[in-house]
Amino acid sequence: MHRIKNFSLKNNNTFGIDCRAAEFVEYDSVEDLQTLVPELQGKNVLHVGGGSNLLFTKDFDGIVLHSRIKGVDIVEQTADEVLVRVGAAVVWDELVDYAVGQGWSGIENLSLIPGETGAAAVQNIGAYGTEVKDVIEEVEAVSLSTGELRTFSNDECQYAYRRSIFKRELKGQYAVVYVRLRLSKVFNPNTAYGNIRQAMEGRELSAANVRQAIIDIRNAKLPDPKVTGNAGSFFVNPVVTDEQFRQLQADYPNMPYYKVENGYKIPAGWLIEQAGWKGRSMGRAAVHDKQALVIVNLGGADADEIVRLSEAVRADVMEKFGVEIKPEVNFI
Repeated sequence: MHRIKNFSLKNNNTFGIDCRAAEFVEYDSVEDLQTLVPELQGKNVLHVGGGSNLLFTKDFDGIVLHSRIKGVDIVEQTADEVLVRVGAAVVWDELVDYAVGQGWSGIENLSLIPGETGAAAVQNIGAYGTEVKDVIEEVEAVSLSTGELRTFSNDECQYAYRRSIFKRELKGQYAVVYVRLRLSKVFNPNTAYGNIRQAMEGRELSAANVRQAIIDIRNAKLPDPKVTGNAGSFFVNPVVTDEQFRQLQADYPNMPYYKVENGYKIPAGWLIEQAGWKGRSMGRAAVHDKQALVIVNLGGADADEIVRLSEAVRADVMEKFGVEIKPEVNFI
């Protein structure tokens, strides 16, 4: 276990915000975490993964926890499927790369999403027509109040678009330690979303090539957080009612959309671009010039600048379209 007081979190959030935690604790096992639980009671506690979905608005007066539990172990397999148990600290894209290399498919569309596997299960990450909930079998998590290790089934995780029980009813109450994923040994391509098919032209249809196509797409339009601070998609794509959709489509016939169970999903990036924000800046924060869904730190921006920019973007989208876009990023 690794512990340090007055710890700088600059390298633990992809926005590169220079803030500090009263104490930072990294644990190497479930047992390590369970021994910590008694001293967490009555204190401010935040569990982080790769810090790719966080915006620290001030110093954190409490304990920041981070897992170092790694490993990818086969639990069971058949001729067609494999069930793997993945440590929460495994870097998500490294897992995707490993799975594709093993001939396992189901998560290749989630290539190059930053962060760690435990956080992926909390956030229900998604991209290009795939969500991680599609392959999650179970999530193992430790109660931060009792130390109990509990296994949540997929249904118990209450997954929905960018949501899980760990972001809602149980927010801050559990730390994910392992995620069990059921992957396929039979490749079932999912190339209907976005411009994957175009990127696949001239390539053999395989999980490896789909992964590479998505990496190429993302690299072409998304900034590398190691170079330019950002948290990936800053906003959640809004879902509007059938009635609201019909009105929007009448006013904007070229508006992109996706039919979902409870209405129509409108790309937030398109709304932001149409509202005139793509490539614009406020102070040291800006809307990315290649993908309007992303807010970037131009260098030295503080959280207040990023918050002010996000609020201005939201206000203009609401004024133009009557649609509320909400942050996907967690403000801490």
